[in-house]
Amino acid sequence: MRDSIFPYKTSKYICYVILFRVPAPRPRGISDFLPKIQNVAQSSHYFVKFSLPSTASGFNLFKKGRDLRSYLRRKGINDRFIIEDAGLLCNDAVLPGSALASVDTRGDFQGVIERFAHTRNFTQINLEFYVDNEYRSLKFLEHWMEYITGSTPDPSRDNYYFQLNYPVEYKSNETRIVKFERDYNRFLEYRFIGLFPIALNSVRVAYQGSQVLKATCSFSFDRYICGESSSLARDLQRAFNNIFRGGGVRYDGIGGPDEAFKDNVLSDVYRRVDSNILNDLPNVSFTPSGNVAGSFPSSVARGDTIGSRIV
Repeated sequence: MRDSIFPYKTSKYICYVILFRVPAPRPRGISDFLPKIQNVAQSSHYFVKFSLPSTASGFNLFKKGRDLRSYLRRKGINDRFIIEDAGLLCNDAVLPGSALASVDTRGDFQGVIERFAHTRNFTQINLEFYVDNEYRSLKFLEHWMEYITGSTPDPSRDNYYFQLNYPVEYKSNETRIVKFERDYNRFLEYRFIGLFPIALNSVRVAYQGSQVLKATCSFSFDRYICGESSSLARDLQRAFNNIFRGGGVRYDGIGGPDEAFKDNVLSDVYRRVDSNILNDLPNVSFTPSGNVAGSFPSSVARGDTIGSRIV
């Protein structure tokens, strides 16, 4: 048996081992690092925006006046406070994280243990709020949790009981945390699906050393969406942090049937078959041909027709 790691030499094939030498680090001036160190994100620029389900959301149609928003209004928490002030009073927030649950596989390859992901788990987030002198931020959290448990109209009754509401009635699908920079042009948005408060921590008060009263609440959620997800972002084709969707063409090779149709239209105009125009830029001649030549405008406005196709 041969002990060498090199393959056998035959009359037809000769294998060579090429060794690459890693160059030694060279001294670099501080000016090379300053642009990278100075252009870092700051942790103090963010905002939180809450949005709660209302009677207009499907299941609550037959419960008009008994939905979460109406319940909070009766407690003195109006919609404007929920949308604007509650997020502003959130003085400490976190960007969400997730973890992958995995499973180990043994035996597929001799002596090798492989690990595969099977579930994505989303961790809870903790938000801290300043308590205003009308205690609305504390009431907002307290009565949101109270509505989840379906408390009776008179909590002081001896036969008090809980009758929990359905998740669609108390889970928020539009709450967002947006991290932005001082120029307000660069930002990162997180949208939570199925968010609701799961634990409200005790608030400590003391005679000595008066401080701003704060309330900390833990929120659970089903998942989050990283990137803009509004209808405007979808129309501008920049939703979900996409940057290669200009013009609706599948630059990254993925997309829906409508984007595939646009690819085919461009392929017909430039006589390309089974190709992605933007992915094959070096090999594409951008000179229109056929009955399109001579009439192709220099600039195309939104809604203009540049050709037709029978499908």
